[in-house]
Amino acid sequence: MSTRRWWDVAVAGALAVLAVMAIEGSGGGAPARIGALLSLAAVGVAYLGWGRLAIARATDRPEVPPSVADTGFRVVVIVSCGVATAFDPSMATLQTLVFPFLWVLARTYRGAVLLNITLATVTGLGLWISGGRTADAAVQAAAIEGISLAFALAMGTWISRIVEAGAYQRRLVEELTLAQDELAAAQRDAGSAAERERLAREIHDTIAQSLTSLVMLTQRTRSELAAVPGDTAAVADGLDLIESTGRDALTEARALVASMSPVRAADGDLAHTVTRLAERFERETGIQVTVDLTGLEPAGTAGAAGLDRALEVVLLRCGQEGLANVRKHSGAGAARVTIARTPHEVALTVTDNGRGLGAYRPESEHGFGLTGMRDRVGLVGGRLEVTDAANGSGTVLRVTLPLLATAPSTGGRG
Repeated sequence: MSTRRWWDVAVAGALAVLAVMAIEGSGGGAPARIGALLSLAAVGVAYLGWGRLAIARATDRPEVPPSVADTGFRVVVIVSCGVATAFDPSMATLQTLVFPFLWVLARTYRGAVLLNITLATVTGLGLWISGGRTADAAVQAAAIEGISLAFALAMGTWISRIVEAGAYQRRLVEELTLAQDELAAAQRDAGSAAERERLAREIHDTIAQSLTSLVMLTQRTRSELAAVPGDTAAVADGLDLIESTGRDALTEARALVASMSPVRAADGDLAHTVTRLAERFERETGIQVTVDLTGLEPAGTAGAAGLDRALEVVLLRCGQEGLANVRKHSGAGAARVTIARTPHEVALTVTDNGRGLGAYRPESEHGFGLTGMRDRVGLVGGRLEVTDAANGSGTVLRVTLPLLATAPSTGGRG
């Protein structure tokens, strides 16, 4: 059963019992009986009209200030309790329902205490009126309401502390879960980076070296061929083709090594790291890379706030993957890497002057390139876009990440 349903049952049951008490036990005659019943009816109508929504807002969204309807509901139940007690002193029992109302509806501990004092005062005034407005009635009302208020404050404080402790534990569990997710992602990234580095070393030490040897052997064979008498033009053409193919394969292998080798953000700030990545890519592939870091000042520069390390890693890996896609798919001769920062977000853009997307659609990607990049970007709440360049020549890859803001700490009542 939901919390709201429990409140429905409690209100209906309490008002029904109090109505029977007013009908059967009222010693003030018909006027007192009618006044008490009308007061109970006011509480029931106010609960149905305002109270249910007020309780839902207070429990689901306690950070939102109370509305005019919420305030009106509190006023109605407090005044109705006092009026009902003025007609019939047994109606002071209505406090057992109204005190919990006020604790639930209060946004702060201090507010709950003030509302409880107000209820006790109004109900005490009703007891004094129903008791004949004498000094003895005032003393009796003060004693009854003093005990009721003390019990209500003790129970409310105890329950509030339990609720605060539960909320604190929930926050700890959420923070722990988030930390575990971040640790798992970091471990996956570390494992992936280590495997890429291992493969890059293997390619460099085996395939690249073998291709280098092939080119050198071809050159030596051409030199030896020059000393052979007869027509060797056809053989020379074959050697030229072998050497050209070997050089192309060697360039591709070196580019592959460059794209797979890790560039560590910890080696310097993001601006320097991206610049080194672009320089190495250009050196290995022959594709001219222009770097534009508008608004991205190095960490430690006066007036500049460094990016969160998680965002730096995402930008760096996306830039590395974007350049790898330029090498593998674009056929471009030039590329541009841009990182721009605004007060609310930071954006990485990788463009080239190649053949563009053509019939390819990024949403149909089933490999690990764009899919992995999109997953990485999604973990930090960012978005990834891949489109044809506006001028019709080349491709634009854009990664936009929201800047992480420090959330204000929230506390419980008090």
